[in-house]
Amino acid sequence: MDNTDTRILITGAHGQIGTVLSAALRQKYGTQNVLATDIRPSQKEQIGPFEQLDVLDASRLEALISQYRITQIYHLAAILSAKGEEMPMQTWNINMQGLFNVLEAGRKLDIKRLFFPSSIAAFGPDSPKEDTPQKAYRSPLTVYGISKVAGENWLKYYYKRYGLDVRSLRYPGIIGYQSLPGGGTTDYAVDIFYRAVEQGEYTCFLKANTRLPMIYMDDAIRATLELMEAPAQNLSIHTSYNLAGISFTPAELAAEIRKHLPHFVIRYAPDFRQHIAESWPQTIDDSTARKDWQWQPAFDLKKMVEEMLYHVQKNKSTTESAPML
Repeated sequence: MDNTDTRILITGAHGQIGTVLSAALRQKYGTQNVLATDIRPSQKEQIGPFEQLDVLDASRLEALISQYRITQIYHLAAILSAKGEEMPMQTWNINMQGLFNVLEAGRKLDIKRLFFPSSIAAFGPDSPKEDTPQKAYRSPLTVYGISKVAGENWLKYYYKRYGLDVRSLRYPGIIGYQSLPGGGTTDYAVDIFYRAVEQGEYTCFLKANTRLPMIYMDDAIRATLELMEAPAQNLSIHTSYNLAGISFTPAELAAEIRKHLPHFVIRYAPDFRQHIAESWPQTIDDSTARKDWQWQPAFDLKKMVEEMLYHVQKNKSTTESAPML
């Protein structure tokens, strides 16, 4: 796809993924060609166009697509797993109606390509826990996971019936330093770095041996861009591709952090998120993605921990040295 003709709209641009993806897309396609939107107003000066948008407002969404002559949509707006269990009906409404609005806008306004993030939350306790295959049985226990399964099926429906070029990844837990956690069950793997650097201790809401698939933010963003750039004829999946990065337990992550911060202490106080985590895979088989568009992660646990600690410590030093106003 010709970059000069690509104009992108991102929903949920203030979220964990959206913050980083917006910057990556602007670097690739040009600042003025990427419209960031979010239900929350911007809290800092925007580098590039921004519009406040509630994805439940279909007419506003379509008006922005027309106004900015949008050709691609990255639909990231959603309520995540742990937060979603506190308000299931609202989560279903936002996650599903928001997606319908985007799909309908894509169909009616001739959007060339559309991205929807799915998740390992789409799997459930009846799915294989190890090397969970691309086409594993999916019966999730959370409303977030249920919405992802339904969303994947609607992607395939719009692809088959309307020819809409829809693409999706089943993200593992995403670890990045660019923004704070946003209500997911895998968020401990982000929060732990801030607590380790700032307080020297962390209380984890999962058990020590709870293994979950994770991915470093750089790999997640690269995977997203690579999938969206892949020739359509190479893609065999029109629901959502399995994506793998690193799998580890809280205890293994803490041990790797202690190699850099020897006095770091971790404690465990499992809560309702333990039940959610136990329903998810421990490792993911992403061989279809590797075959179809040559996906390959770059970060292992050691490299990811080094990068996270470097950036979290750097951010902390910058904050502490900033002048008081």
